[in-house]
Formats: sequence, structure tokens, C-alpha cells
Amino acid sequence: MNHLSMEQILERIYQSEQFDEMRITRDQVHEMVREHLLFSHSPEIGRKVNQIHDAFIHRTIELAEHMLEDEGFGKPPVPYAFILLGSGGRREQTLWSDQDNGLIYEESEDHSEEELDDYFIKLVDCILRGLDILGYPPCEGNVISSNKQWRKPISMYIEMMTAWFMEPDWENVRYLLILADMRCIFGSKALVDRLKGEFLAYVQKHPSILKYLLSNTLHHRITLGVFGHLITERYGEDAGGFDIKYGAYIPIVNGVRLLAIQAGIMQSSTLERIRLLEETSFIPKQLAVEWQAAFGVALKLRDMTPYQLADEMYTTRGKLNAEQLTKEIKQELKHCLRTGMELQKYVRKSIDSHIETEKG
Repeated sequence: MNHLSMEQILERIYQSEQFDEMRITRDQVHEMVREHLLFSHSPEIGRKVNQIHDAFIHRTIELAEHMLEDEGFGKPPVPYAFILLGSGGRREQTLWSDQDNGLIYEESEDHSEEELDDYFIKLVDCILRGLDILGYPPCEGNVISSNKQWRKPISMYIEMMTAWFMEPDWENVRYLLILADMRCIFGSKALVDRLKGEFLAYVQKHPSILKYLLSNTLHHRITLGVFGHLITERYGEDAGGFDIKYGAYIPIVNGVRLLAIQAGIMQSSTLERIRLLEETSFIPKQLAVEWQAAFGVALKLRDMTPYQLADEMYTTRGKLNAEQLTKEIKQELKHCLRTGMELQKYVRKSIDSHIETEKG
């Protein structure tokens, strides 16, 4: 497997006719990339990992469609989009990411709502069974297309989203921020663009909603000790380690995402959002350079976190253990955290200023 090129890996995935075949390929690719990460890390590896995840998910959906057709349920009755949310939506999956997904479909004059829902329930069941075999654990928060909340026609998605905007309690705001990271992995990208366009248009028309999004965005605070030392885990099996996911990675993701929403940016990747914020003069170039560097460190360290294979599913707690926190890693991490803290201050100031300007 070590000598296979990217093209050969993708060819192997797309030539698979069974989910079990793809699982063998995933296990082999996983070992190959994991061994490589022990020696070096680069943004290019992250891009390749996400390209491979996309291929696995894309092929799983293709096979699911074929299976339903073979079982006599026909082709999809209307255009639909299978969407990735979370790190998948942002193209920031690690080797062991879980499933965060949804499904949006068109309405039809030729089919009743019940007929459409019946077909897409079957399709989603087949897709998720495939992803399960491939070792992708379902989202613990039930943000998944088997949950009817995340599988519905475009008009009902827009209604649901608008209701969340109009009643911005903690849970609804959490869902809005999840939706902001959606990306079409298969099917009609136009459906996703329409929903995202409605999202950004609402924010532009009702800028006061940004203060609610801000509160949720800053929930995970980046912190260093009084004397600039790392605040590590105190108890349990991770004692002495550091929570990279929620201590560094997620706060940067959240801050950049809110600025992108404020600026009306459609893209979901964090690095792409930073690039576009700088290109549109929404942030100065120097800040963009600093944020990109800090985010690169967060991605690298997140990829270094130990993983587990539990019930055939790839999982991680997103924490570096005490042994991994070498002097060099601590220095990198502290610099990343200091930049992240400044980013969070910038986001608060930007949103507050924007709301005040709109009021005036």
C-alpha cells in the first residue's frame, strides 16, 4: 500500500462495488497515512486525507443509489444534496472523524411528501450503513441524516432555519452555526447554495442576530495560565495532557466562521475563510498570516492526538497526552493559543462595532 499514489488510492475506492471492499482500502490508507504522520506533517497531507474521505463518502452514496435501484425503488425521484457538516463540511477531517451529515431535496408536483420521505429514508439508511461499515461513527449529537431534522425538503429547511433565527436560544444558535459549515458532497450544489444564501441574507438584514451568534462562538475560551503556562487536564486518563480540539482548534474555527458570516462569505473551509476575509479587506494581511499560522499548528497537533478503534469505529478524544507535550510542542502550542486569544478579542470587537454601526 505504501507505494500507491493518490490516483491509485482514489481509483481503488471508485472501483469498489461493496462497502466491505472500501473498508479494506480505508484500513490500509489509514495505516499508511498514520505512519507518515509519525515522521512529518504538512498541510498537503491534510488535503489528501480530506480528498480520500470525500471519495469514500461519495462512492458510498453512489453504491447506495445503485442498491436501491436494484431493489426496485428506482432512481432518486427529485434532485437532492447530501451535505457534510462539522469538520467534513469545512474539509478539516482527521483520519478518524465521525459522521455529521444531512440531506436536502427538492419538492415535487409528481410525488407526495410521504413518497419522497419514504425514498430518502431508504437511501439514508443505506448510506449510513455503508459509512458504518467503513468505520465512521455516527455523530453523538444526532446531527445526522437519519434524524428527520436533518433530512427534509429545501422549503422546510428554510422554514426551520428562519425559526431558529427568530428564536435564538442557545440550542437554536448552535444549530445555526452547524448549518453555516454545510458543504455539498454529492448531488445538487444549487440546493446548498440556495440555503446558504438565505442564511447570509437573513444576517445581513438582521445584524442584531450576530450578538447571539457571538455568545455561542466565544463559549470555548482560549486560555493560558497567569504566567503563560499551559492549562492541562487535571484528572483521568488524560491527566497532564492538553485538549487540542476544544482548547485550540474549535475556538479558532468558531471565531473565523463568525467573521465569515458577518462578511457574507459562502465558503466553509477555515483557511479559505481567512483568505477571503483578507482578500476583501475585512481583516488586514498581517492578521491573516498570523491566523493561518496558528490554525496550521492547531491542525497539526489535532492530527497527532491518539486514536482508538472501538467497535470497529475510528475515534479520538482530541487530546494530546502528557508524553507528547515536548518543549518544542509546548512552545508551538503557546504561540498558537496567544494568537487565538487575540483572534477572539478581535471577533468580539468586530461584531460589537458592526451592531453599533447598524443601530446608528
